[in-house]
Amino acid sequence: MEDYARALAEFVREHQAWAAPIVLVLAFGESLAFISLLIPAWGALVAIGALIGASGMSFWPVWIAGGIGAALGDWVSYWFGYRYKEHVAQMWPLSRYPEILPRGEAFVKKMGVPSIFIGRFFGPLRASVPLAAGIFEMPYWSFQLANWVSAFVWSAALLLFGDVIGQIAEWLWRTV
Repeated sequence: MEDYARALAEFVREHQAWAAPIVLVLAFGESLAFISLLIPAWGALVAIGALIGASGMSFWPVWIAGGIGAALGDWVSYWFGYRYKEHVAQMWPLSRYPEILPRGEAFVKKMGVPSIFIGRFFGPLRASVPLAAGIFEMPYWSFQLANWVSAFVWSAALLLFGDVIGQIAEWLWRTV
């Protein structure tokens, strides 16, 4: 995975015009229930964030793309859970990880709407919380409000974290 993130960041460094579309797709995949279990993309998002300050790339379009991608991924996961309910647990790859959905269910039932915001920031929950919210029919507009707000906060957090790491690395490189 580390090589994947590094190669993707290098591609973005050389082709900055592709930064926003790539971040949108990565954030979508990272937030989509089934895909995020197989390919965690947060490392690539942090690496791209490190390029923002170092390359002079504009933060705003990359941040907006990340927020939109993440919100759309959770939206699709919510819809999928709402549509397929209890059949979801028997579908691959969730059938290979039987503990994920019950964990998401317990979290959604305990925390309610804040579970959407909190779950976005914790890897194992990120994949299951929107799915569980759909399965257990969390009110649609409550879910969407928490989904969109948390998606933009999450996107900013990852990209800014990467930017700070990149600035520290650049400073260390100059002082050595």
